[in-house]
Amino acid sequence: MGKRNSQRKKVSLLDSDDDDSVSSSSTSRSDVMLAQGIEDVQLDKESSLDLALDALYEKRGTTREKALSSIIEAFSSNLQHLFVEKKFATLLHQCLNSIKRGSAKEASLACQAIGLLALTVGHGNNAHEILEESVPPISQALKSSSESSKISWLLECLGIVTFVGANDPEETERSMQIMWQLLHPKLGSNVVARKPSAEVITAVVSAWSFLLTTMDGWKLNPKNWQGSISYFSSLLDKDDRSVRIAAGEALALIFEVGSLEKFFIEPKGPSDSSIHEENIHREGFAHIQGLKGKILNQVRNLSVEAGGKGSAKKDLNSQRNSFRDILEFLEGGYCPETSMKIGGDSLNTSRWSQLIQVPLLLLPVTSKCLGLNVNYFFFSYFSNFFCL
Repeated sequence: MGKRNSQRKKVSLLDSDDDDSVSSSSTSRSDVMLAQGIEDVQLDKESSLDLALDALYEKRGTTREKALSSIIEAFSSNLQHLFVEKKFATLLHQCLNSIKRGSAKEASLACQAIGLLALTVGHGNNAHEILEESVPPISQALKSSSESSKISWLLECLGIVTFVGANDPEETERSMQIMWQLLHPKLGSNVVARKPSAEVITAVVSAWSFLLTTMDGWKLNPKNWQGSISYFSSLLDKDDRSVRIAAGEALALIFEVGSLEKFFIEPKGPSDSSIHEENIHREGFAHIQGLKGKILNQVRNLSVEAGGKGSAKKDLNSQRNSFRDILEFLEGGYCPETSMKIGGDSLNTSRWSQLIQVPLLLLPVTSKCLGLNVNYFFFSYFSNFFCL
């Protein structure tokens, strides 16, 4: 009996090995076929991108717009490292040409494509090249454009390429100043100030705040941002809710960053007098406390607003919630903790800097990709910046 069982067991093992061998062989063939299929799909996608890139040379604007839309969809769906490795500079310069000479729609699409290109290449020399090549045409387009939607995309693009490509605080502040000048232009004899729309104000404040999230408060140049706290406080009294929310978040971020003296105008005193120096600092501290008290009252009122102020009542709850969070932070130092589902994973935020970064970083990603595909794209890059 024992011998028979032993033999039966041996036969069974041999049969099992044969089955495993057949299964292994079948699996190997399947793996090869799958790999070949993936490679074919990748090559097909790459060839489609090549065709779209070629189409950016076409004279017809609608053809270029369709090509840019295809590029955006491809970059949003998967990380196009191989394509970028070969065609990075060509794609960048064609997109910049679209910003310089294309319609508002084409320029907006080009901005999205450049943003995705920067996110794909990641920090490094290529990202810095994108920044340096993009700043002049974007700056010029911001000065000459009057369409709010185009300006918003230009600002978003400038924010993204600076976020990824800036090597030092000076480069980041350069981009922040370009944004700031849309609201506070340096007027010359032949320059007429234009009143920015609510959409533009919101876009500027959001993009400016986005870049401030990357800065160390001590490294900020105080000459650049004097009076900014007072300006944001004035925006809290505007009729547009999106403006008020953006300004409130900017103020919360400034208080989180610290170095508040960089953001308000110091009282003037004799530059060569040490006698008045202590008084000047004391006055400055009192000024900050007074301004903070004013902001607290504004934020408190907006957190319980009954309605009637602002054009869209549907945004009232959003405003209340935002300003309740801001009020809790300003009074007690507690930042709201949030968790966002992206694909199958959670993105957690616990600081104002993170809360401000996420929406702008998601802008270049098309709505089609806010499912499983964006999970691959988003987490492959942004896991370095958040607690995932």
